[in-house]
Amino acid sequence: MTKSTWRERAGTKFTCEKQPAHGKSGMAVSNHPLASAAGLEMLAAGGNAIDAAVAMQFALTVVEPMMVGLVGGTTCHIRLADGSHRILDGMSAVPKSGHPDMYRPVPGAAPEIYDVEGQENLVGPKSVAAPGSLRAWCLALERFGTMPLGDVMQPAIRHAARGFAVTPYLADCIKDAGPDLAKDRLASARLLPAGMPLKAGAKLVQGDYAEALTLVSRQGEQALHGGPLGDLLVECMEKTGGFVSRADLTQYKVAERAPIRGRYRGWEILGPPPPAASGVHIAQMLNILEGYDIARLGFGTVDTLHLLAEVLKIAFADRAEASGDPDFVKVPVERIVSRDYADQRRKLLDIARATRWSGGLQAAEGADTTHLTVADGKGNVVSTTQTINSLFGARFIVPGTGMIPNNYMNNFDPRRGNALSIEPGKRVTTSMSPMMAARDGKVRYALGLPGGRKIFPAALQALVNLIDHGMELQEAVEAPRVWTEGPVLEVEHGIPAEVRQGLEARGHTLKIMPTVAGGMNAIEFHDDGSMTGAACWRADGSAAALGGGLARAGVRFELPR
Repeated sequence: MTKSTWRERAGTKFTCEKQPAHGKSGMAVSNHPLASAAGLEMLAAGGNAIDAAVAMQFALTVVEPMMVGLVGGTTCHIRLADGSHRILDGMSAVPKSGHPDMYRPVPGAAPEIYDVEGQENLVGPKSVAAPGSLRAWCLALERFGTMPLGDVMQPAIRHAARGFAVTPYLADCIKDAGPDLAKDRLASARLLPAGMPLKAGAKLVQGDYAEALTLVSRQGEQALHGGPLGDLLVECMEKTGGFVSRADLTQYKVAERAPIRGRYRGWEILGPPPPAASGVHIAQMLNILEGYDIARLGFGTVDTLHLLAEVLKIAFADRAEASGDPDFVKVPVERIVSRDYADQRRKLLDIARATRWSGGLQAAEGADTTHLTVADGKGNVVSTTQTINSLFGARFIVPGTGMIPNNYMNNFDPRRGNALSIEPGKRVTTSMSPMMAARDGKVRYALGLPGGRKIFPAALQALVNLIDHGMELQEAVEAPRVWTEGPVLEVEHGIPAEVRQGLEARGHTLKIMPTVAGGMNAIEFHDDGSMTGAACWRADGSAAALGGGLARAGVRFELPR
């Protein structure tokens, strides 16, 4: 199907709200224009995609403080100019003092609900897990970048010290988290001055955080993992009952992993392996969908959305049964991504009726994340997702640092004997999906987004939009989405009433949502070496392109004599 004909078969029509960017020398796409600009600044200075990505990550900790920070987790997918792919796993881990009975589960909670008494695993110091983001970013720069850490951190330091204008999106996030933020003196003073949430257009200055970033720019990751910032974090933990220790910081190691590689209609799909759930389950769902003519069924039709809902339920049923840190849990990756297993699951799928699925392998995470995608025009591509888990993480600021830590302990099962039960050093399972799609050995698409458990289902839908429906990149990232993992099928407002009625007639219970998952960032690579970047309406996403280039060889400007 060509990129101009998908609408002819569509059951859902929509109009894009944003414009893509086009360039040949570099592309930076993130969920904030200042972060995209930071990446473009590095590319314009001669840096590569890794330099730009790290600059963008640090900038995002300033301009999206509700989503990402130094005391968080990261899954980074790097494609180098030599064609190799590297996954850097900087996900947060259970502190060394953690144990299966460290919280008191709320009696009678459903298996997928990890609520504990006093919300200790959700808000406050006891919810903080050992961080890995800073070490992952610094390792990526050291191994694959070309610029000094101090240089790539300058945009972040500048925006923290001088301030930036609060967007309506950030203002809404502050308001949503306001009741918890108000309980912390430092967070309240910064984000709720005079007891009121910052309004859109207000200037947010983070002087103490600028000083912390400056320290990192001079000392590297050691500033947190063994240095002054780490000392202040550990002191805070000890005074307030938190579990992260100095040993957790100094002994944390970033894991390098090989990507999961799937095949779909002649395309190679590459994504992160366990403990990320995304790569294996996207490959699994594509294997099942390959048995259907999705292009003919059309975008956003009852048939297509029904199939998407069913494969999502299959994936989540299997995810619940076999998902986790491969150092602690045996994850049957080969079985999940096999064609035979896809055939078995497809035979049970009823094209006319919704099915209740259970796991076939026999073997909760936060929705507030951020993502960036960047390429340098020389063959280096980075797609990376990072987070402090929930909105504003643990919802307090570490004194003397300006840092908001993660609340990743909320992602572990507080009950014994399950795949995600708490064990010292165990890394969180994540739905982060920094994905790439290649054809004939060349990367054609790189994409990702925030959104907790809804991330990899949304990434799957974008890949289907591009490969099956032949959408333009901007269309693929903005297209209406659906999500389910069981009883309720969430659909965005853009799905028309007649399609929703058709889904209900097949047995789906619908819930209409303003958004499903967060703002996607994507890059498309064209045969002529140019790139298209796109960000969607679900966040403050912006694509920034580096076009033009150097002067023609031998050209000089001379004034007449």
